Amino acid sequence: MSSIKGPSSAQFDGSSLRIAIVHARWNKTVIESLVAGAINKLKACGVKDSNIIVQSVPGSFELPFACSKMIAGSYVQAATSSRDLLGLNFGGSSTSLPSNKEPSAPTPTLADMPNAPFDAVVAIGVLIKGSTMHFEYICDSVSHALMRIQIDTGVPVIFGVLTALTEDQALERAGLGRGADKGHNHGEDWGLAAVEMGTQSKRWAEGKFL
Repeated sequence: MSSIKGPSSAQFDGSSLRIAIVHARWNKTVIESLVAGAINKLKACGVKDSNIIVQSVPGSFELPFACSKMIAGSYVQAATSSRDLLGLNFGGSSTSLPSNKEPSAPTPTLADMPNAPFDAVVAIGVLIKGSTMHFEYICDSVSHALMRIQIDTGVPVIFGVLTALTEDQALERAGLGRGADKGHNHGEDWGLAAVEMGTQSKRWAEGKFL
């Protein structure tokens, strides 16, 4: 019998979106599969390679800090790029007299920077319960912090943190199950959720609710 779990299907166009993925490095095998699944679905929805930014942190506890800083930094990038395009930054131009020297290669300027902040952030981590209370403390603090970030910033933060009781549970949720049934890669769901929430957030901000 098929499972009833998971969202109903809906297709959104991500071609105009800029998405960040922040992932922990603990439990590398599972993490890599989840990140790959998320990226595959972002691309399938039309998100451009150049608009998918991937960063890593040591563990899941560091995810909220990284998400917060990346969201803030993307607004700085967008503002700086906008000023440059308006001609407020001249890329180090000089008024010195011309010389006979060979022209040097152009230095990249801030005009090359993206002109839009992130539309959504996917936070990916893998927590597997051990023999102490460490698991419970991290799960609770990370989930609450990620929720607070999206409320405070207005940027959707997709909760991609597996909270597994065993290694097998984590592997199955990354599509890497040891048995005949490999399970389902939840990273794919998180990629789709990022596109949907990024799209919907833009629409809602414009007062469009149809």
